[in-house]
Amino acid sequence: MNENETTEFKQEFVSDINKTIVAYANTKGGTLYVGITDDGKVCGIKDIDTEMLKVSNTIRDSIKPDITLFVDYQTEMLDGCLVLKVIVQKGSSSPYYLASKGIRPEGVYVRQGASSVPATETAILRMIKETDGEKYEDIRCLNQTLTFVEAEKEFAQQNIGFGVNQQKALGLMSTDEVYTNLALLLSDQCNHTVKLAVFEGRTKMKFKDRWEFSGSLLKQLKDVYDFIDLCNRNRSEISGLRRIDKRDYPPYAIREALLNALIHRDYAYSDSVLISIFDDRIEFVSLGGLTIGISFDDIMLGVSVVRNEKLAKVFYHLNLIESYGTGIPNIMQSYTEYSVKPRIEVTDNAFKITLPNTNIDSEDTFLGKNETIIRDLFKEKDYIVRKDVETSLAVSQTMAGRLIKGLLEKKVIRADGSGKSTRYFLSK
Repeated sequence: MNENETTEFKQEFVSDINKTIVAYANTKGGTLYVGITDDGKVCGIKDIDTEMLKVSNTIRDSIKPDITLFVDYQTEMLDGCLVLKVIVQKGSSSPYYLASKGIRPEGVYVRQGASSVPATETAILRMIKETDGEKYEDIRCLNQTLTFVEAEKEFAQQNIGFGVNQQKALGLMSTDEVYTNLALLLSDQCNHTVKLAVFEGRTKMKFKDRWEFSGSLLKQLKDVYDFIDLCNRNRSEISGLRRIDKRDYPPYAIREALLNALIHRDYAYSDSVLISIFDDRIEFVSLGGLTIGISFDDIMLGVSVVRNEKLAKVFYHLNLIESYGTGIPNIMQSYTEYSVKPRIEVTDNAFKITLPNTNIDSEDTFLGKNETIIRDLFKEKDYIVRKDVETSLAVSQTMAGRLIKGLLEKKVIRADGSGKSTRYFLSK
């Protein structure tokens, strides 16, 4: 016999055999012979029971997930000597790894010829997806040294346990006590962030302030909301003998927009949630468009297909959301008494909620510099044509068309006719 992809020899028990077992379980399976030298000479084992106990104990204690169901131990007489055969099948929960090293190249091994070699990060991710599927929150986390200071605090405030059993029930941990990506999102080591910028005026020309919020999503939720709340100014009006205070943005709308951005974003993307605060609006942009099987009209009606179902369940248990699918309708409802309304925009890979400042003139809301110039043309004319836009802004025909299209979508203007002779009227 010779060593090959599915056969390896060990003269006696050494802890290094764990690498071979892991590699077999992650590749095509194989047989490890204990009692044969590397060059194929049979030397045998004197105390087969003790040797088998050492091997079985180290496999049970040193490899995760549990591989014992895929390992069989047999003895065989070769050349008059007793040897131990450790027969390993390809496991169903790859990647298997050395518990002391974690789900990293130095802990995950595969067979390459007659050798056990560290797997690449790409190979590890492929094995995880093949085993756990494509759903981000269910996939095993590459970082298994997570802490939950913030999460434990939030669960304690709601009188909810946060032990191993509760973590398994919520989906933070597998039955083999391996952390999932859901655990990563709630952990202090969460690598997804929220980037927030405050701009001067109504464009992104000049920054006033910028922040990046990290840590557990529960901490990010609180910290970001508190920051936006500080920016949500009170404006006062005098009505008779009383002073009436009006905040720029309904606090409920801010809360729901922020929760939507954190709960429904696609965490398979590494980029951050983006929040931009202007004088006249706040924009919340999260990665991941609509989930499959749901349309824009559906979400406006309150229909919800949750991308991160288990994350939403955690937020529900912590009383951070009331029920599924009510966020967008509630945002719209919070603006009922105002002339300005929130705007929802969706692309294939992004979701954007724009909350208008209720204390800003609705006619000025959402308009950029060039759009404002076009709107002001109506102060002198009953209607305009595309050529008027080209002349007043000194822009190309294509750019003029884009600006007009934007104003049509915002319902600032309306069109009459078609082609070059199209006339545009102010909607209000």
